[in-house]
Amino acid sequence: MVERRVGRPPRIDRAMIARAAGEIGIDQVSLRSVADRLGVSVPGLYHYVRGRDDLLQLAAEQSAATIALPADRGQHWALWLLESADILRRRFVESPALLAQFMSGAFGLDQMVDVLEAVIAALVGKGFGAREAFEAYVLVTQGAMGAAVGEIRRRQIDETNHPIALEYQRVFAQRDPSDLAHLRAMLADGPPPESRPDDQLTTVLAGIAARRGDDWRDVVAQLHQRSRG
Repeated sequence: MVERRVGRPPRIDRAMIARAAGEIGIDQVSLRSVADRLGVSVPGLYHYVRGRDDLLQLAAEQSAATIALPADRGQHWALWLLESADILRRRFVESPALLAQFMSGAFGLDQMVDVLEAVIAALVGKGFGAREAFEAYVLVTQGAMGAAVGEIRRRQIDETNHPIALEYQRVFAQRDPSDLAHLRAMLADGPPPESRPDDQLTTVLAGIAARRGDDWRDVVAQLHQRSRG
């Protein structure tokens, strides 16, 4: 028999719920797990959260708040942005649920402004204008998200032990032999090429450099040197 609690129920608020959700982790959080951690009932949580989606947003905001920007060691702006993107990509790969929340636009502006201010301040110190810095960070963040999606998909394919080349062959077998001629010719030379995250982001950063009037070749050389190191 479960012993019933006596006395007043614990006092909670959204901040306590957010902390509990963050401690549990967005990929494992549920209304039941948060209620148990806080010593309240699931119906009791509904006085403070609207449901599971609201809880996931709180957990995502707590998780995002722990993502640090790279230290400014006087490195080239492109290296600093690449490090920022790498931090984001790794966190998204570790937590697909966080990536899903980020891609859905679930984060409120009040959770983003401090990060954006820190990013702009760092890039202004490296010769950017405020608007230019904002746009560059948005581009790099989108690149990190795309790289994370690609890596998550590759891991899922590896786990199922079903190479993507076999999927192409399955599709080809269902189509007329005259269809998809370019894809068939490419795959005749081997598996489909894989783009590394650094290669994707190098293209983005080279584009930012060209738009700024910087020597994009110097940027590419520095990024390649980092990847070899």
